[in-house]
Order: sequence, then structure tokens, then C-alpha cells
Amino acid sequence: MTSREHEHGAVGVSAPGSVVLDIGPGIGALVLYTPPDLEGAEIEISTDTPGARRTHSQVRKRFTCWQSAGSAHADFSYAAVYPSLAAGTYTLWRDAETAAGTIIVAEASVTTWHWPASADG
Repeated sequence: MTSREHEHGAVGVSAPGSVVLDIGPGIGALVLYTPPDLEGAEIEISTDTPGARRTHSQVRKRFTCWQSAGSAHADFSYAAVYPSLAAGTYTLWRDAETAAGTIIVAEASVTTWHWPASADG
């Protein structure tokens, strides 16, 4: 998360099917689930190379729905989506200096990761 927090303004709830992922040979995507208090935050990601250029995605409230046993279900989650990343190892950044974690994005698939609680709670 960086000083870019809320830079782009509120965007509202993301509807099902509103995100297009560009995945395939050499390219994957990341869905980063977060707690609700990070809604609107822009979380940076970079390749796991010292000094690598960072990019960011905004955490949005996302409406999800699914069917099971003939019944429709709906829920909300909070997530930032990185729709097209070169397959490889990445660092997610808690702030400009502090890594939140390291993840591996696999080609032709969607990787999911859950934002870790901070060390102070």
C-alpha cells in the first residue's frame, strides 16, 4: 500500500464478470484478497528483483455469486486484481519499504493470495 491510496477515487462495487484476465503462455493473474478496511487502498507489486519497477491495483468491494445444489448464493469480498503478470516470483508491498509477502504467479492460471495481518495486529 502506498501514498497512492485513494488516488483514483471511489469506484464502487465490482459486479460479477467485470474483470477481464489476460492469461496464457507465460502470463498469469493474481487476485489478492484483503480485509474490508483496505477498500480503496492501492497495493503495489513488483517482480522479486531488487529495485524492480512497481505497479499497483486498487482494492475494491467485489460482488460474487455462484450456484450449488440448485440454489443461487451471493456474497462480497474485498480484492485487488492484477490481470496480466508475467509468470514468476513477485513481492507485494505493505508500504514503500515493507514487503507484505512473496508470491509465485504461474502461467496460464489465476493465483490467489490473502493479505497478511500486520505484525502489530
